[in-house]
Amino acid sequence: MAMAVFRREGRRLLPSIAARPIAATPSPLSADREEGPLGVRSISTQVVRNRMKSVKNIQKITKAMKMVAASKLRAVQGRAENSRGLWQPFTALLGDNPSIDVKKSVVVTLSSDKGLCGGINSTVVKVSRALYKLNAGPEKDVKFVIVGEKAKAIMFRDSKNDISLTVTELNKNPLNYAQVSVLADDILKNVEFDALRIVYNKFHSVVAFLPTVATVLSPEIIEKESEVGGKLGELDSYEIEGGETKGEILQNLAEFQFSCVMFNAVLENACSEMGARMSAMDSSSRNAGEMLDRLTLTYNRTRQASITTELIEIISGASALEAAK
Repeated sequence: MAMAVFRREGRRLLPSIAARPIAATPSPLSADREEGPLGVRSISTQVVRNRMKSVKNIQKITKAMKMVAASKLRAVQGRAENSRGLWQPFTALLGDNPSIDVKKSVVVTLSSDKGLCGGINSTVVKVSRALYKLNAGPEKDVKFVIVGEKAKAIMFRDSKNDISLTVTELNKNPLNYAQVSVLADDILKNVEFDALRIVYNKFHSVVAFLPTVATVLSPEIIEKESEVGGKLGELDSYEIEGGETKGEILQNLAEFQFSCVMFNAVLENACSEMGARMSAMDSSSRNAGEMLDRLTLTYNRTRQASITTELIEIISGASALEAAK
């Protein structure tokens, strides 16, 4: 009797039980494989492979930039060494007075338009700011003339009101004396000065450059110093030919001196920029090679671990099938 009742109750429950679909629970391995076309383990190796590819591309770029900088350095270095003969006679005649005390000073800062060349731009900016602090005072006026995009971007942050003139893209075309003389003429027309202080990086070698300050005095200060005596007092011992007065000769002499010093400074700074870029790109290439070695080791370890895990799963599954038989 009890069995008959159970059968009748079971018939009533079976349709309701059968009406509910039983959802298949996927195994963790199948879920992992559905997340990506290569599986979870393959995704990690794929990420490392993509990183290796990007590092290789960066290394190719840095090597190419090093070669380009080397070729440009060879082209400019000879011209920079030859240009040193232009300003040395002026130094022998007029001397160099970086510590002269004047009321109106103009600091001409030479930098590059492009980056990736080490610390040459930050160095000249530090020297320029130091000169500003040394020559500034209650009755003194100090202004900046910025040549180059990098120094302009740095100096505009805190010295915008003290900048009289900015020049960029000077190195866009091959440098020559005519181009630099036009730049020097623009500077002389737009600023009033008693002393011009040109701050640049003097080239010594590919890995060495020296921040240098060259001073050019105005004709009035040169005449005043020659009257006082000292190094400039020897100017009166020279004979003047032609109908020009001493003031006119000093004016022409100061302008020509400034253009010659600027020409040498621009070439020296260009050599320093290329040498610093060569060193920076060489360091970047070596760092990329070291990173590539580490990524290769990580990729091999990850790939080996993936292969080992898959072998263990296959062996475990085969053992389970044999045990089920």
